[in-house]
Amino acid sequence: MHEIPIFHDYTFGDQERTVLDFDGHFAFPGLLTEDAQNRLTESLDYIQSIIPGCKEGHEPNRFSAEYDSYLESLIGHPQMLKLAREVLGDEIRYDHCVSLNRPGGNGGIGWHSHGYSEDDPRYGFVRIFFYVNGFEADDGGLKVVPGSHLYRDPKIHGATDEILREGWLAGKTHKETGKPMNIEELSVPSGTVVLMWTHAAHAVNPRKPDSDTRWTVVYAYRNPGKDAGARWITPEFENKNIPGAEGLMSLY
Repeated sequence: MHEIPIFHDYTFGDQERTVLDFDGHFAFPGLLTEDAQNRLTESLDYIQSIIPGCKEGHEPNRFSAEYDSYLESLIGHPQMLKLAREVLGDEIRYDHCVSLNRPGGNGGIGWHSHGYSEDDPRYGFVRIFFYVNGFEADDGGLKVVPGSHLYRDPKIHGATDEILREGWLAGKTHKETGKPMNIEELSVPSGTVVLMWTHAAHAVNPRKPDSDTRWTVVYAYRNPGKDAGARWITPEFENKNIPGAEGLMSLY
């Protein structure tokens, strides 16, 4: 399965890295191949179908790769690991695979950030989002605050844009420019891959009632060395022999 590409050709060089480190996120529009989009849609549709009545504490959406062989296979896919290592360096660990499907009428999610190694910036944590069929800003769209990741604050919260502006964002400036930070709403085409540093503030707008499901999955990788609070992986899966993922599953 690893012989089948999941990405088209792309460049992640100094310029792209500068954007990621300045904004906290970087988008590759249309990076996923058609084959990957089709397989991901099938897998994510399956994950969505088995959520009702699932085992509490081991929900298919939070442990997606443990329920689907294709999602599992991407953890150690050479193109996935190449991208993760271009961001983090050679020494990486797999952290989790979570489906973020948004059916029509889904209410979205408020502003939040995630944590990892707040006291030591040498250790990075990146999320790699696969937006299989893309999204428009006002229809299940991702929202970000460029520069918010530089505060390394794992507890950014805000149920609405207004609450975030009046709360955490009030008076905040970009640490590299000193300019006020603002909310940015994204729109991306199908097959887009988005990189995001874990401390970046982000939210999702509601999905319109008459829209189809926004198929999305996120894979997370990190530099080992700190406790990983977001790590969703069972002991059985950690010890499973997954081709290409040798040495990636342990905490340290």
